[in-house]
Amino acid sequence: MDTVKSLFRPKPIGDWLVNGADLGHGHGSGDYKKSLSALDLVFMGVGAIIGAGIFTLTGEAAKTITGPAVTVSYVIAGVICAFAALNYAELASMIPISGSAYTYTYATLGELVAWLIGWDLMLEYIVGAASVAVGWAFYVEYFLHEASGGTITFDPKLVNAPVIWVEKTQSFEVTGNYFNLPAFIGVIALTIILSTGIRMSSIVVNVFVVIKVIVVLMFIFGGIKFTNPANYEPFAPYGATGIFRGAIIVFFAYIGFDAVSTTAQEARNPQRDLPIGIIGSLLVCTALYIGTCLVLTALLPYNLISERASVASAIVAAGGPTWFGIVLALGALAGLTSVMMVTLLGQPRIFRAMANDGLFPEIFAKISPKTQVPVFTTVFSGTICAIMAAVLPIDVLANLTSVGTLFAFLCVSIAVPILRYTQPDRERGFRIPFGVIGGYVFPAISIALILTVLIIGGTAATVVRVLVWLGIGLVVYFMYGFWWSKLRHPEKWGLNDVVQGAPEGFVEKK
Repeated sequence: MDTVKSLFRPKPIGDWLVNGADLGHGHGSGDYKKSLSALDLVFMGVGAIIGAGIFTLTGEAAKTITGPAVTVSYVIAGVICAFAALNYAELASMIPISGSAYTYTYATLGELVAWLIGWDLMLEYIVGAASVAVGWAFYVEYFLHEASGGTITFDPKLVNAPVIWVEKTQSFEVTGNYFNLPAFIGVIALTIILSTGIRMSSIVVNVFVVIKVIVVLMFIFGGIKFTNPANYEPFAPYGATGIFRGAIIVFFAYIGFDAVSTTAQEARNPQRDLPIGIIGSLLVCTALYIGTCLVLTALLPYNLISERASVASAIVAAGGPTWFGIVLALGALAGLTSVMMVTLLGQPRIFRAMANDGLFPEIFAKISPKTQVPVFTTVFSGTICAIMAAVLPIDVLANLTSVGTLFAFLCVSIAVPILRYTQPDRERGFRIPFGVIGGYVFPAISIALILTVLIIGGTAATVVRVLVWLGIGLVVYFMYGFWWSKLRHPEKWGLNDVVQGAPEGFVEKK
């Protein structure tokens, strides 16, 4: 019984605050370089959010799942993310430690659930980056072909996955393709850049964010003249179920704002800046998404929208100049690149947070003294991502990412009221509005919305894949983390369980 209880024993927040950070007023543990401002975090959030969802998946969802009602799907997904963003903002200001949903769950629901969330976050970061890489490859192919006047073409066997998922038969089918070479090369190149250091990475992301926001605005305002309102009919050809299924697909487009919370120990003033980065980036992207959807679905009948490079190809098909499509493709490449960078940036920090708790081997916690980033985990994550991008289709990757992320959002929404009840007086740089009522009602609404979308819009195949992934995670946990957890086995690490007179949860080496 004691063993079972220990699996659900929360990690005291004081342990993180004493050993991992100092709430932004110093240099914390000294391992990460504190160089990110609030503006950097907003740019990072926008960099992570605007990408494959809007540039690629919008066309696929509109054509096969929602019709023009994809705009409604975006609104539903945006509302869910708005409530989730409030939860993330409060927890990030309260526990400004890298680890995101993993850290927040460990502080409330205990080690086993935290492990499952940390394992689940691989679906958001590694698998998510892989799906973005596939969309990036679509635009590389389109841009080079159009910019060269059709002289540069790719062998289809080198730009497509060797398998596809067939919904009717609920099975994978071999396509005869070899692998997606551009996606593989793109991920490897960005992994090398990320290994050079956080400041270099943030500068590159900021440049790409400016480019893609300009291009999205060009599409919205430049594309209006080529729209035809008649293309909005029929508005919802696949019914309400299609709209909710679409919400899960396009939910992928919003993933990224929570990646801001993984850089908590690299923010100059995390309690103030993290909420600004999380909420600010979400507001900017929601406005751009709605505008893009309204224009895209008015350019062509929904069944004629391309599933590959949809934004660039749709405006040309609707009568726009070829050069406009080329510029849009270039902007999409910038956008997709920034998303890959931010998601690949987040996963190594999740690994390191788990390794610091003894749930992964120590090598996952190593920081390079030269670049001050976790180089091993960056390369490890990038390699796995590159392989997945090369062999799996974008729809399978995106669905896995969306359902996995919704599960993480669900646990974060549960964590907020638990901490409001158990630790009401702990310092919070940001609180969900409307006081005590808001702190319980808003998370409850978030939980209800997430469950509704999962129940109505989730496919059995995707849910089964996520459950299988979590099952594999349980096996890994009981093979290593169960035996080496610092919270459960402090003696193996030469730690005292409690130090008299120290802040809550303080752990000290013997």
